[in-house]
Parts: sequence; structure tokens; C-alpha cells
Amino acid sequence: MLKRYFPILEWLPGYDRQTLSSDAIAAVIVTLMVIPQALAYALLAGLPAIVGLYASILPLFAYAVFGTSRTLAIGPMALVSLMTGAALSQIATPGSDAYLEAAITLAFLTGIILTLMGLFRLGFFANFLSHPVVSGLLSASGVLIAASQLAGLAGIDASGFTLITQLSNLLSHLDGIHWPTLAIGLASVGLLQLFRRARPRLKAWGVRPRHADFLVKLGPLFVVALMTSICWAANLPGHGVDVVGDVPGHLPPLGIPSSDPGVWRDLLVPALLIGIVGFIESVALAQMLAARRRQRISPDQELIGLGTSNIASALSSGLPVVGSLSRTVVNFDAGAQTPAAGAFAALGVALVTLYLTPLIHFLPIATLAAIIIVSALTLIDTRTLKRTWRYSYGDAAAMLATIALTLAQGVEAGIIAGVGLSIGLYLYRTSRPHSALVGRIPGTEHFRNIHRHQVESSERVALLRIDESLYFANARYLEDTVYGLVAEHPEINHVVLICSAVNLIDASALESLEAINLRLKDSQVTLHLAEVKGPVMDRLKHSDFLEHLTGQVFLSTYAAWSELRHGRKPAMATDVGEAPLDNT
Repeated sequence: MLKRYFPILEWLPGYDRQTLSSDAIAAVIVTLMVIPQALAYALLAGLPAIVGLYASILPLFAYAVFGTSRTLAIGPMALVSLMTGAALSQIATPGSDAYLEAAITLAFLTGIILTLMGLFRLGFFANFLSHPVVSGLLSASGVLIAASQLAGLAGIDASGFTLITQLSNLLSHLDGIHWPTLAIGLASVGLLQLFRRARPRLKAWGVRPRHADFLVKLGPLFVVALMTSICWAANLPGHGVDVVGDVPGHLPPLGIPSSDPGVWRDLLVPALLIGIVGFIESVALAQMLAARRRQRISPDQELIGLGTSNIASALSSGLPVVGSLSRTVVNFDAGAQTPAAGAFAALGVALVTLYLTPLIHFLPIATLAAIIIVSALTLIDTRTLKRTWRYSYGDAAAMLATIALTLAQGVEAGIIAGVGLSIGLYLYRTSRPHSALVGRIPGTEHFRNIHRHQVESSERVALLRIDESLYFANARYLEDTVYGLVAEHPEINHVVLICSAVNLIDASALESLEAINLRLKDSQVTLHLAEVKGPVMDRLKHSDFLEHLTGQVFLSTYAAWSELRHGRKPAMATDVGEAPLDNT
């Protein structure tokens, strides 16, 4: 029980010097990468840059204790920072004490929601966001994030959390472009893109692939160091270039959430959406990397790990945190073996916060905007949209609607629309389940669709395969299907419902089966079931349906075919029902 809620007890007893060495090396690399990203993502949320560093210390220790992934790197993330800024801007003015207090409250509330979901094993709620919806959300968010930083890139005072607002504010302030700031920003973008494309060239020069990847990942840190040096040497702040400025050189202060119930109420939905989106991205990434090392994670415990990390972020005056894609991949490639690598990286960030913050005084805001833009553009995934459009128009429509509403109304509206469309499409599809009349492939015990294969069939026996679980949304559709079948084939004496794909029969569907049984009885047609799964049969035995069933329950379609096509009387339903069934 302790290991279930404290996964650190699984790996800590076997921690050795070799593992320590691997984790320490990975921590150094991740620390160097975290610093520019954390500063940039805090600014994206409308918070002081130092808040990003605060959110990269204590949460990593919390995840090391409660998280199950050996390589997931916790911290601020572009999408979550955008959602945070959108939520907080409705409550307080960016830069004010109330704004920071609201950010702490949002992180605390997100942590409570995730932790409670984990304790009550509610991780399945995240399944309501389909992959096309998540991909559309990320793509649209990438556009929003990049567009939101164009003003900072050009030294313009403009903001907004929808694409229309951002572009209109940007166009209305074009006459205020600060050209030295724009030059710094464009140079930063160019250098970052150069680093991103330098991997093949470095390999061609004989640099080992692992070293080439390491140098590419350090690109943002190099750009930050270079632009900070230029800004300091040329005294660009004296010429109007905005810089980070004085950053407190101390550990995070204690964060105290707001005591205003109205703030908690206003942040409840944003906290829930941030938690679900962060959980989906974090778990998908953690599962993918765990599979490469033949490890496993617990989604419900990951909820607790992410929840406690957000509570820790709130208590250390940080913003909401999740698993970061870029930092996690770097952590994995650098050889991290346990969550201790994250804790060591947190120590590195803490040392930077204590002793090195004066070095980022002259860091240009335009450079941080460039880092965000280049990172955000990687979220845009047109390939998934094309593939989804070719495969399923319905899923593609949900994806496009998510993109459109995210761009027009913001991330929250996009998520709600995506979830609603995903659930709506599921209900529509399952409310009209596919069914097929099947016949026997000659010489075998296999049965296939009579319209797709050359099969043997009988005019007296209708073998109807139902390819969906039966529940309230499709119960009436099943009735119409069976009644239509009997009406079109008056010579039918037996209808066999093949339930090999039926994993559930709810109360509404049971009533429909009872109605079908009575209606067919009045028409001198016998109803039978075949291939009923064990759990479904267990539920049916708790009702009186089997007692009133006019036909029998067969273990296989072949058994039903053999008994009924020659008109022989099948075995009694009670005898077949007592036979052992598949309980898997």
C-alpha cells in the first residue's frame, strides 16, 4: 500500500552509484535547458520571469516522491502557461499582486483536483479528449502562443488570448515598433532556427550523434547568453530595449492562495481544464518513454504525482506545472534512470535562483519571446490533420472545430467544444451500431457477412451479428433492425443475435431485448443468442430474461447453425446457460 502511493519506495532502496551518476548528468543537462524555458513561460502567463524558476524547484521534489515515471520532467509548459494567462486575465491585472495571488490559487486548485481524481481513480475522464481533439488543440495553441509573442518580439505593448484580438492589437500598434528590439528578436529567432537545423551539419562534421543532439538542445541557452551579453555591452536598455531587470536572488517565498471564494469559483473550470490537458499530455509522454525501457506507469498515481507537484508549486509561489515534452525527451536521452534526476535538476535551478540571477538582468524580453515562438511552432501538426481527414471525416470535423474555436474564443472554448464533439460523435456512431447477416464459409466453422463473402445461408435462420455493445442510445435502433429483418424475410423461423462484440447490455437494452422476444413470439419467430460473453451472461442471469427467452443461448454461432438449419430441437437454454462461458 505504501509503494502504491509512494512510488519512491520502489526505486530508492536499489539506488546505487551508477544510477546516481546517470541521474546527475541528466540533471545538469536539463537544468541548463530549464532556465530559459522557465523564464519565457512565466512571461507567457503574464507573470514575473522569476516565477518560472520558482515553479521548477519544489514541484520536481514532489514528483520524485509521488510520480511513477522514471523520466518525466515536471515544470511550466507553453500551452498551460497560455491557459493560465487567459484564466488570470479575467480576474486581475497582469503584474499586480492580485494576479500573482490568483496564479498561486490556480496552481493550488489544479493540484487539489488532480490529487482527488487520482485518489478516486478518475483518470478515465481524460479519455474524453480524443487524439484528434488534442492534436487540434495543440496546433491551434501553437498559433496562439506564437502570435501572442509577436508584440514582445517587436517591442509593442499589445496583448490578447484569441487570434483576432492579438492580430487586431498588433496591427493597431504597428506604428510603435521599436526597431532595436525587433532586431534583437529576429536575430534570436534566426539563431534558434539555425540551432534546430544544425544537427545534420554537426554530424557531417564528425560530431557524434549524441553530442550533436546535446549541442542542439543547448541552443536556447547559448542564444540567451549571447543576447544578454550584447544587450549589456551596448547598453540597449538605455535605448528602450525591454529586459528582465532585477530578479530576486532568493529561494521561493511561501505562496498563500486567495481567501476570496469568488476567485476560487472563477478559477474552478480553468483549473479542471488545465489539469486534464496536462494529465493527458504527461501520461501519453510518460507511457511512450516507459515502453521503450519496458517499464510501466500508473495513470491514477500519475494524477497524484501531478497534483502534489502543482500543490508544491503553489506553496512556492509558482504557476501550474505539467510534464514538459521537450525537457522530458532531453531527460530521457541524457540517460536519467529515476525521478531523482528531476530532484537534482531542481537543486540546480535553486542554485541558479540563489546566486546567478544577476546574470539575467540584461536578458532581452524579445529573446524570451523568440524562444516561445520557436518552441510553439513545433506544436503545429498539419500531418495529423491530413491523415485524420483521409481516415474519418467525423474526427477531422471535431479537430477542425477545436482549432477554429481555440483560435476564435480561446483554449477553454476549444477544449469544451472538442470534448463535446468527441462525445457527440461517439454517441452518434454507437447509436447506429453496425450489424450484419452472416453465413457459414463452406467447410469451416467461420461466419462472415453474406454481402461480402460467398457463404452458406438458410432462409429459415437469420444469423444477425451485432458489432457494438447495447445500451440506451442504440436499444431502439436494435429493435428497428430486428423488426425490419423479419418484415423483409417472412420465411424466417429463427433469429440468432450473435453477441461476440457485445461487452455490455444495460437496463434499457435489456428492455429492448425483452420487447424483441415478445414481438417475435407473436410473429411465430424464435429468438436465440450466441457467443454471449461471461460478464454479459452474469448480468443476464440476474434478470428473468433467460427464463422467458423463446429460444436458446448457444456457445457458438456454429452450434446455433448446426442445430437450427435442419430444424432439430436445440438443447434447453438452462442446460446451455449452465455451461462454462468465457469470462475474459
